[in-house]
Parts: sequence; structure tokens; C-alpha cells
Amino acid sequence: MNGFRFHTKYGERLRRTQNCGVVVNSLITSYASARDSNPVEGNVEYYGLLTDIIELDYYGKWKVVLFRCDWADANTARGIKNDQFGFTMVNFSRLIHTGEHLIDEPYVFSSQVKQVFYSKDPIDEGWYVVLRNTSRDLFDMGNGSRDDISERSETLPFPEQDLDENIPSTSTQFQWVRQDVDEDIYDLCCRKMPRRRLRDLSIVQNTTNSEEVSTEQQTVVGSSSVPETLDESVEIQTKNGGMHRGRGRMLLTDLYNLNSVKRVKVTRNSHGQPVEQEARLLAGYLGIIARNANMLPINYESWHNMPDSNKNQALSNIKDRFALEVSNAYIKKALGKKWRDNKSILKKEYFKKPISLEEKLQNVPLGMLRYQWEDAVRFWNSKKGEDRERVGTSSRQKQKFTHTARSKSFACVAQAEEASSGQKVGRLQLFDITHRKKDGTPMSSEAAEIMEKLKDKKAEYEATASTDSSVNFEDIDNRIINEVLGPERYGRVRFQGSSVNPTQYFGSTSHQYMPFESQSQAEVQRLKDQIVQIQASTDEQISQLRAEAAAREAEQNRKYNELQQQLHSMMTMFHQFQNPPS
Repeated sequence: MNGFRFHTKYGERLRRTQNCGVVVNSLITSYASARDSNPVEGNVEYYGLLTDIIELDYYGKWKVVLFRCDWADANTARGIKNDQFGFTMVNFSRLIHTGEHLIDEPYVFSSQVKQVFYSKDPIDEGWYVVLRNTSRDLFDMGNGSRDDISERSETLPFPEQDLDENIPSTSTQFQWVRQDVDEDIYDLCCRKMPRRRLRDLSIVQNTTNSEEVSTEQQTVVGSSSVPETLDESVEIQTKNGGMHRGRGRMLLTDLYNLNSVKRVKVTRNSHGQPVEQEARLLAGYLGIIARNANMLPINYESWHNMPDSNKNQALSNIKDRFALEVSNAYIKKALGKKWRDNKSILKKEYFKKPISLEEKLQNVPLGMLRYQWEDAVRFWNSKKGEDRERVGTSSRQKQKFTHTARSKSFACVAQAEEASSGQKVGRLQLFDITHRKKDGTPMSSEAAEIMEKLKDKKAEYEATASTDSSVNFEDIDNRIINEVLGPERYGRVRFQGSSVNPTQYFGSTSHQYMPFESQSQAEVQRLKDQIVQIQASTDEQISQLRAEAAAREAEQNRKYNELQQQLHSMMTMFHQFQNPPS
């Protein structure tokens, strides 16, 4: 824009470059007082940090780009000053035009701004030196005169220096490399977690043809040009109250630097799930998209309420960087899961704090739009939000244990095990792999108990199969799981991850592993009985409340009557005192 490249402050929080500084030159009319009849006009420069970029599309006829910024206070010395060397310094600890009041103007047109850089002052805490910049591919050559060169040199951000004054004029050969110390290499500490490179990814390169992927060319690229994953460093509180540094959100920094004609190819297994190392890269990118409040706002009650236009925009963004073999429905379902996880994390970290509602509304997370956060907080604080939270809490309490696959999907775990062993991995084996710790022990006592039951049941079936040739070995795992853990849930298959349904996995025999009709009827009857019990309990509570209310009303009537009698007695005594008997 205007020859400059701009990034938001939040978008470049982990970058080593800075492109969020802006300056706007505004013509201001100043009055000395309310009675001043001779106002003075002058130019005032406002310095800010870019926080949001908004494009207004007027039905394709024209577009307007707005910048929202955090503006330093340019009206007082607490926000702007000049140091002894003539440099302009700004302070962003106190802002103006924040948008909290109707008169605030936090937005400017992108055509009005120029880019500046802010260098932190090492002495004055909170102050930054303003460094100006010229737009790309634009050079002010002047008119060629010496006077013009001197004039333009005064506008440079740094004072002109004469190097001849610092270097003596002598023929002595200066040694710019020290010879009195041994050469050594120092590994400087970095706050970021170490990079983990995903090697040998499959990259699809599109040709210049604008048609679909029929013209795509696939190449396997080595580690020299493969996107890297950078994990954000976070501090996690332990049960003992201590802190340890661990893995935070995945930041796919190098994925954005891929050539625009290249995309990462994501393959799938027979069940339509993404596999191999590209699947983890895709999962990380889905998490980044799900945290994008501009693309997928958090102020919708559920993923089903999210407009299709937002989902399709996110899908289009994903397809710009990935050549997908998985279906669009899988991507949207996985994106919805990441979106819900992000809302849950925000709710836990910001909403569940022991502070007032007003403080929660003001405690806007970094990178979140204020109006979205306020809508979400008000919903979480409403009765509907509390009821939904109780349902979710009740469902989570029914979960006996999790798994140890961590960020890997079950499909990727099974594919990696099959690649290393050369044999197909069944559901029993996959359960055993994903529910053991690194030392090989079961992750919990519940998991160990289920493993023992599965092992005993498998021994029984294998003993039967040795004497009965009609037993289907491929179907043993499914029967064992069905007998030990019960029928499959509707639309789900245990230990297979998302997007795998019973009909797709079991085929024509899926009815054997689903609840029988009698079981379904029994479940329905159980729910009906539970409803009747809840209704009876509710009626009993209502009757009890009514009885208590009637008792309170009777007590109030009794006290009222007593007061009336006391008042009547006092009035009688008063009349007797006024009219004593003669």
C-alpha cells in the first residue's frame, strides 16, 4: 500500500522485522480558548501501531481499505517529545482514539498513512525513537544541485557524519580482526522453542494454466525448501504450583514463504483421513485459521451457526496452500473442532478468572476483536451459556481416559506403525499403542483393566478359531471390542478418529456392532423413566415450595393480626385516657 508493506502488530509478534508503524499528517485547527476568533491551522503528525486491516467491498464496484491503529497521545508531552539530538520519540503506554467513545477515530484510510519504524530507547522506559522510511522503488533524485542535496539531507532520519574525522589519515594498515583472542563460536540463547523440520514433504506445483489440478506437477522436495514448524514457547503451571516451559501453539512461519505456485500435497487413507507428515502440517494450519477472529468470529454460539460464507472463505484460504485429497466436508468438520477448542481455551484463560463481569469484558485477548469478545462473554455469562457448559461438563465426566497419541491422529499413528512393521494395524493393536506411556505401561488403571479384558477375550476367540474353521479372523477384533466395550455409538467407530462411520468401516455387517433394536428400545425406555423421575422430583420440589410459601403467608397473617389487636388495644387505652370516667 502506497509503496509500503504493512503487517498488523499481532501478526508480526514473532517476526524479527517491523512493518506495523504508521504516521498520519493531519491539518488541525487550534483555538486558544472558546472566545478565540483567530484560530491557527497547523500540521500535526499522529504516530500509531497498526492493529487491524479492514477491506470494505461495495459489491465489487470499488473497495476501501481501512487501518485501525493504537495511536500515541500526540497532544501532550506524555505521548510525544523530542530528545536532545532532535529525534522524535513516542510513548504507547497511554493511547488516544481507542474507540471507547463516540468521538474517537481509531480508523484511517490506508491511502493517508506512511510507514515509520520504532526503535526502543534503552534509557527511557516505554519510549521509542521514530525512524522514517521511503516507499519501495521510489527514489528522490532532486534537481541535481548541491543546494538541493543539502536541503534533502536535513530530512534524513540520521544526522550526517564525516567518517574522515573518525579514521586518521595515515598509511598504517588497520587490523579490523583481533588476533589476540582465539576464534570461537557462541550459541546465543533464544526464547523460541527449537524448530522442527518436516522432511520430504510432497509439494504440488501448479503450472500457469488456470484450469484445475489436471495440469499439476508433483515433486518431492528435500529439507532445504520444506516449510518448518515453529512452536510457541509457553509457561505451564504444574500441580505443585511451579512453572515449566512447554509447547504452545504451532506457528507455521515458513509455510507462508512458499512460492505462490506451490502447495503442500495432503494424501489420505482408505477412510478419507489425511495421513503422513503433511497431515500434521495441515492440522497446525487449521489451528491457525481457527484462531483468526476476522475469518472465523468467536461470537457465534456454535459452529453450526457460523455462516457458510466464512467457512468457504477459510476453505479457500487452506486450498491456496494445500492440495487436498481429503473432502471439503472433512476439512470443515476438523476446522470446527479447532474453532471450538480455541473458544474453550479463551474461556478458560480469560473468562474463568475470579474477576467481575465488567473486568472480563475489558480483558480482551491479544488479537481478538472487542465486539466479538464482548458478545462471547455475555453469552457465557447467560443462563443458556451456563446450561450448555453443564451439559459439556457432564459429558466430559463420562470419559474414563484419553490417549497418548498427543497431536497425532489415530490415522497417522496407524499409518506410521504399518510403514514400520509392514503389517496392517487392527483396532486392538491401535488401542494398545495409543494408551501406553513412553515406558510401555498403561496410561491409567482403567486402561490397564480394559487391556486385560481385551487380551483375555482375544485368547478365547483364538482358542475357538483353532478348532472352528468358520470363524473369521478379520472380524475377531471388532467382536472383541463390541463385547468388552459395548456397541458402537451412532455414527462413530472406536479408535478410528473422526469422519469414519460404521457403514464405511464395517460395510454390510455394520448392524452387528450397533445397538440392537431391543437395546435401543431399552435405552429409550431408560431415558423416559429418567424424565419421569426428574418430573416427579420437580413436582415434589414445587409442592414443597408452595407449602413453605403457604406457611410463610400464614405466619405473616398471624403477625398482622397480632399487630392489629395491639393497635386496637392501644387506641382503646388512648381514648380512655382522653375521656376518664367521671
